[in-house]
Amino acid sequence: MSVRILALVGSLRAGSHNRQLAEAAAKHAPAGADIQLFEGLADVPFYNEDIDVEGSVPAAAARLREAAGQADAFLLFSPEYNGTMPAVLKNAIDWLSRPYGAGAISGKPVAVVGTAFGQYGGVWAQDDVRKAAGIAGAAVLEDVKLSIPGSVTRFAETHPADDSEVATALTEVDGRLSEQVTPAAA
Repeated sequence: MSVRILALVGSLRAGSHNRQLAEAAAKHAPAGADIQLFEGLADVPFYNEDIDVEGSVPAAAARLREAAGQADAFLLFSPEYNGTMPAVLKNAIDWLSRPYGAGAISGKPVAVVGTAFGQYGGVWAQDDVRKAAGIAGAAVLEDVKLSIPGSVTRFAETHPADDSEVATALTEVDGRLSEQVTPAAA
């Protein structure tokens, strides 16, 4: 049975390099790993306890939770916006952290990767994503990292899936994440 990995991309931009990176991760997933990109983060309202009421959770948030509930692990892709993670990714983590102690992300392996234009590839943002996911209850793989600098230049004419160095690194990340899934969960 395949390990189900849900990919959440923190950029909503058409042509996003992080979206392309997620597509590359799915394309180069090792045998036994199935990576699905979640569509619809832009539709998830900002987390608000007043609207997080059983039976009336907004449909987009319910779809996110349902997809996350079916996942064995998560692969989060984060660009860097003003030195930190994008709000859309933080919002997804907030929704997945609830209900408190039993959120869909709780106890599941999470790896965080990404690309950004800056010289460090978004490491500050990715560190913030790891912190938020860990506080939300995820089993964050702190030693699994991939930060690709210079995204605008590096991926100007080459999709990340066609960059052999990136493809190799993503395959390793996918494999290490898949290894963390307990056989009973997969």
